[in-house]
Amino acid sequence: MSLDLIYSIIQEIIKIGIFFFSYTWWIFVLIFAWEAYQNRRKTDWVENMDHVILKVEVPKNNEKGPVAAEMMFASLHGILKDAEDQRREGSIQEHISFEIVASLNNISFYIWLPVYLKDYLEGQLYAQYPSAEITIVNDYSTQIGNGDDGYHIYGTEISLEKDHMLPIKSFISFEVDPLASITSVLSKLDDLNEQIWIQYLIQPEGNDWQSKSQSHTSNVRSGNSPMTLNSIFGSIKSAPFTLPKTLISMALKAPEPSSGPAAKPSLSKHEEAEMTAIDTKAMKLGYNVKIRVIYASKNPGKVKYRLQAVAGSFKQFNTTLNGFVSSKTIPGKTVLDEYRARFFDDGFILNIEELASIYHLPHVSVETPNINWVSSKKSAPPANLPLEGSSSPEELTLFGQTNFRGNKQKFGIKKEDRSRHMYIIGKSGVGKSYSLALLSISDIYAGHGVCIIDPHGDLAEMVIKYIPEYRIKDVVYFNPADTLFPIAFNALECPNPDFKEMIASGFVSIFKKQFGYSWGPRLEYVLRYTILALLDTPDSTMLGVIRMLTEKNFRQKIIKNIKDPVVRNFWEKEYATYNDRFATEAVAPILNKVGQFIASPLIRNIVGQPVSTVDVRKIMDEEKILIINLSSGRIGEDNSALLGSMMITKIQLAAMSRADIPAEERKDFYLYVDEFQNFATESFAKILSEARKYRLDLIVANQYITQMEETVRDAVFGNVGTLISYRVGAKDATFLENEFSKLFTSEDLINLDNRHIYLKMLIDGVTRQPFSAQILNLLPSKIDHSKEIYKYSRDNFARSKDEVEDLINKFSTSIPQNENGEEVSDSDAGGERRTNNYATKRPVEDKKPSNFNREERPVYKPRVEKRNEPQLPRHHDNSSQIIERNQTQEKTMKQPVKQFHSRPNENQNSNYSQFKKPYRSNHTDYNNSSRNTSSNKHAAVKPNEQNLRDAIQSALAKKQGDSSNEATNTNNRPNTASDKNNNNIINNDNNIKDDGSREIKPGETIVFK
Repeated sequence: MSLDLIYSIIQEIIKIGIFFFSYTWWIFVLIFAWEAYQNRRKTDWVENMDHVILKVEVPKNNEKGPVAAEMMFASLHGILKDAEDQRREGSIQEHISFEIVASLNNISFYIWLPVYLKDYLEGQLYAQYPSAEITIVNDYSTQIGNGDDGYHIYGTEISLEKDHMLPIKSFISFEVDPLASITSVLSKLDDLNEQIWIQYLIQPEGNDWQSKSQSHTSNVRSGNSPMTLNSIFGSIKSAPFTLPKTLISMALKAPEPSSGPAAKPSLSKHEEAEMTAIDTKAMKLGYNVKIRVIYASKNPGKVKYRLQAVAGSFKQFNTTLNGFVSSKTIPGKTVLDEYRARFFDDGFILNIEELASIYHLPHVSVETPNINWVSSKKSAPPANLPLEGSSSPEELTLFGQTNFRGNKQKFGIKKEDRSRHMYIIGKSGVGKSYSLALLSISDIYAGHGVCIIDPHGDLAEMVIKYIPEYRIKDVVYFNPADTLFPIAFNALECPNPDFKEMIASGFVSIFKKQFGYSWGPRLEYVLRYTILALLDTPDSTMLGVIRMLTEKNFRQKIIKNIKDPVVRNFWEKEYATYNDRFATEAVAPILNKVGQFIASPLIRNIVGQPVSTVDVRKIMDEEKILIINLSSGRIGEDNSALLGSMMITKIQLAAMSRADIPAEERKDFYLYVDEFQNFATESFAKILSEARKYRLDLIVANQYITQMEETVRDAVFGNVGTLISYRVGAKDATFLENEFSKLFTSEDLINLDNRHIYLKMLIDGVTRQPFSAQILNLLPSKIDHSKEIYKYSRDNFARSKDEVEDLINKFSTSIPQNENGEEVSDSDAGGERRTNNYATKRPVEDKKPSNFNREERPVYKPRVEKRNEPQLPRHHDNSSQIIERNQTQEKTMKQPVKQFHSRPNENQNSNYSQFKKPYRSNHTDYNNSSRNTSSNKHAAVKPNEQNLRDAIQSALAKKQGDSSNEATNTNNRPNTASDKNNNNIINNDNNIKDDGSREIKPGETIVFK
């Protein structure tokens, strides 16, 4: 064929093309316009689409690995749209971004997606990761790179090295979780201003790629040249040069005779394995994927090393078939803008198995530090949970909000279910007191009766600030720290004689709890009979306990009022027969323990008033508000525990006294006790079991279980209807794990966030399955009426300090009268073995009782020695030498003379043989003994006191030149005028004052023994 022929053929082809275009150009214009219109619709669709960022966390014990992620991606493939739907909607195929963000000590997992796909994605994710926690967060990528914040931004992209038909290494071929290698690199950041972001943009792909892959393997196996993407582009590129040649060749070449079907080529093992791998990849759903990596830092010196390390972590997926490579590092704001926009352009195809290999949520085997795990598991609430609006505010107390899978609904507890009590446990600072405040404030606004006992003071002060104006006059604020205006609270007040035994038991239990380490049966025995005796006398108080055991006259008065024959028999027959030593040992512990409380003016001014100004029964029946601020930091821990225990006992008795009204007329009264273990006596178990009958509903809280005694603990977990747990310690977590039916593990209980709770709740009288929740927020108080409340309580329930102290002083100095209205003297109290001063009348013995207080220790009389005189050894000192020196001293300083205590040498005068054992006395009895001698009342003086007086008289007689025989025989002769003179000499000594003190001459040495 000549060149002219070829030229003519080409000319004809061009003419035909021009003719065809001249009549069909408008078709191309319409196609172009349609495509432009569709592009504009797609642009508007994208711009109007809202997106959301979700933060995803899983528990550290998550056992869902890459297989679960593969199932999730398979489900998410359902968002795929076909071409027809996209043209009709004017939309494009949506894509989702799965992201890993690392900063110093923090590795988090995020998902970016269109808002309308949020519910769908959450459903698919929860299906594979039931314990996952999903929260909506702000876009972290907008926090840096804005203006001159000093951050340098660098980026790179990771793509496949070869054609996407060839697979990479998947998780099936790994012995360990491949995610661990990636997160390990991210955990190496050591600068606070350093971050790495990894972005996986995924878009579901149709079936075309699978068809092409299968066609490729079929062509290779059949011997045909496979149509790869490169071969296609190569053919198009060379078409202008090869097409004419091909056409001419086909026209001139004669057809060859057929030689039969071509034989299939034989593939090598490597080629066959490659074809098998391509077929295997094409058997699963695929996604179009694009991977970006951003490095942000204020120090650009590490950018190359950091990005190479991230890209290197993807090398673990490389095989001889395919693998990942990274592009060049791109600096500047452009790469950050593309990242923020989640812009998707050219990508590569991975099937769901490969995609799950490079991105999935961390598994329990991933031990990389700094990963944000779910601190504690969440659980679904019961189906019949009382939600907001399901009942009236009077019948439903809201306090919580569900938090399972982002479903936040406010809920509460019904009024009837609260009668079975609530127990709240948790470490300090987790929100226990906050929940008590929330519940109590709800009750106050609902008009219910409330009592709050707070050993810290913060809860009481918080609640007072929320009390509305219309309930100010319903409040009784009991604050023992307000010493200027003490409120009267008599723990022994007994309006109903039927409660005497309960009051006595409660009183004994209170002190037994406070002093359990030194408690004994004899102490309890005597104390119980003391309380029972006092309860038969009107207006008895705690102050009477001391007087009952130390004052004969007072005791005689109380005994005459005793109505119980057993109690009277104890005091008249048994107690009266105690010898001095036995009585002292029985009484001293009681005086020690009761005395240390009433020795405090703060406590004494409260419990020493005979008539209580707080009527607990009236407060309960009239639905008032009683707030008891027992701040241990202001009144002392022991005082706080004592008053709190007494108040709880008083509330118990008031509740039980409601038996006199029909059950349907008893109004619910809510008792809130924070750190209740401080006040929980043995009788507290009875309150938990019986209070429900009298509509006393308890809400108690404490920090850990071992704070409770065993009986109280058993009562709490045996009778409480609703159990709420905040974060607890390991030991309590193990115990509570069984209480929550092992739905929550001990690790969950230990790791609960603040103000997050697990609860096992009573609903319509039935305990439902445990679930997780969060405590509601308490809105700030708009108006604070605390000052008005303080003033109202002072004016109506308190007395001035001076008035109270005058009242107590009158009680302490009052002299009982006998049946004839005459004053009862010491000598009239027959059968008694002790005078009215316990501290000076302990039995003579070599050692003091082991449980004496510092206040009860006698003050020893000083031995005064002149510096210029030779001093005898202390064990040779004797009373006569002391008295002789004392008479010559000048008055320069005062020193109480409380007691003689000397150990004379056995070889000295026999007049001092009575001092071989220590003797204790004081100046009051010393003067009384002299007056008794002068009035011939030796019978009222103890033998040891008589011996001491005789010894002193003998020493003085020696000083005046009297004969030693006269001094020695003083014991054996009757009282005479000389006795009176000797006594007068003792009483008229200028060195001894009326108050028992004496003045010591300068230059003398004071030696205490």
